[in-house]
Amino acid sequence: MPVIAPVPTGSRASAVDGIPSPRTSAEGATAAGTTVDHLTETYRAHYRSLLGLAALLLDDTASCEDVVQEAFIRVHSARKRVREPEKTLAYLRQTVVNLSRSALRRRILGLKLLSKPMPDMASAEEGAYDQLEREDLIKAMRGLQRRQREVLALRYFSDMTEVQVAEALGISLGSVKAYGSRGIAALRVAMGATS
Repeated sequence: MPVIAPVPTGSRASAVDGIPSPRTSAEGATAAGTTVDHLTETYRAHYRSLLGLAALLLDDTASCEDVVQEAFIRVHSARKRVREPEKTLAYLRQTVVNLSRSALRRRILGLKLLSKPMPDMASAEEGAYDQLEREDLIKAMRGLQRRQREVLALRYFSDMTEVQVAEALGISLGSVKAYGSRGIAALRVAMGATS
């Protein structure tokens, strides 16, 4: 009959059995728990001050709260990389500032992309006519050669100079002028045929 030796209660036995020893799991929980506890205490102690920081950068309470909550989530996710727990508040402050900047950039971009209302609103008939013209223009643009379409879109819809268009497309200034003039001529023909 084989003799079964007692299993030692060290960390080596845990690694072999796949079961963590009580001592090892307690140490791991303390190390991880300390960081989470520290972040929790930082949250309780500094939430309002971080909210005030966000309020200096943003204009509405909801956005400020969102930014501060997101900052805590990000620092919590990266808590193992924070080597010095006393710098947690500094990381949080920097994260609040960065997230506030990002929120402002998104707002500014959104405002730029919004269409500006016309001072005098057109009648329904004029609006329908404008819509038909736009559809005709889009259809005519799709019929152009690829380079002509790119040059015209960048030059007139993106309001770029010929030099900027040349740099963006990686072609010469002369090519931009040639594609542009040929594209406009082709648009005139196409638009004349549709009207």
